[in-house]
Amino acid sequence: MTTATPYGTLPPASPVAARKPVSLPRLAEMRERGEKITMLTAYDATFAVVADAAGVECILVGDSLGMVCQGLPSTVGVTLETMCYHTESVARGIRRVQGTCWIIGDLPFGSYQESREQALRSATALMQAGAHMVKLEGGGWTTETVRFLVERGIPVCAHLGLTPQTVHALGGYRVQGRGEESARALERDALALQDAGASMLVLEMVPAALSAQLTEKLPRCHTIGIGAGKDTAGQVLVMHDMLGINLGKNPKFVRNFMQGQGSVLDAMRAYVSAVKDGSFPDNSLHAW
Repeated sequence: MTTATPYGTLPPASPVAARKPVSLPRLAEMRERGEKITMLTAYDATFAVVADAAGVECILVGDSLGMVCQGLPSTVGVTLETMCYHTESVARGIRRVQGTCWIIGDLPFGSYQESREQALRSATALMQAGAHMVKLEGGGWTTETVRFLVERGIPVCAHLGLTPQTVHALGGYRVQGRGEESARALERDALALQDAGASMLVLEMVPAALSAQLTEKLPRCHTIGIGAGKDTAGQVLVMHDMLGINLGKNPKFVRNFMQGQGSVLDAMRAYVSAVKDGSFPDNSLHAW
């Protein structure tokens, strides 16, 4: 039973039938039977619990909080201290209602680029804050960092395509992997990250056809698409975007799930349902 509090009562945990905790083996089982993995960002206890109750398997405590919560122009200004604070908030909420979701903490810009040892210290801080997995951006040099973390018992989610922490180097928020040379480089990085032990891979703003090909070639690394078409192993959206509440125009790959729904819980359930049944994303509307 949930105890009422003066400042808001957290909703109940996910339905009893779905209360088996999400884990890496369970995600692999979902992939094996062809069930799509759902992921949303959340940055506080209440929204995290609502997402869990809606049936979302994975919650990403993303450095996107810099833009949607702090009003920053990009994710570059987010600190490790901030990420730990929000990860702790999410984890406390999930524990309080005995939720079942898998929590992923974003390693912010500057917290892992210096060395593998720096990455380990930063990842340790996020894990101690309540994350089950950490996420980092980029390929190439990150491969050995991923291997170093995984060998030390830290699950890693990689991130290729549009990598917001390096948006200035990429020349803006642009689709990545277009053209034969660019596609080959992205595939090379993805395969290397899988070999290094990455269990998940966010593909952001990558052509749908390329994402589908990569997903087939990455049986041990579950691809999670955002603007990458419907054929990835799962999908992720920034929570504020899918609820239609943001500070600007929604990207092409976003659908407003609050439309026609009576509550945030219903909107999140609609998102889960649409990802599971394959109606979202629609490659003709939400992909390149």
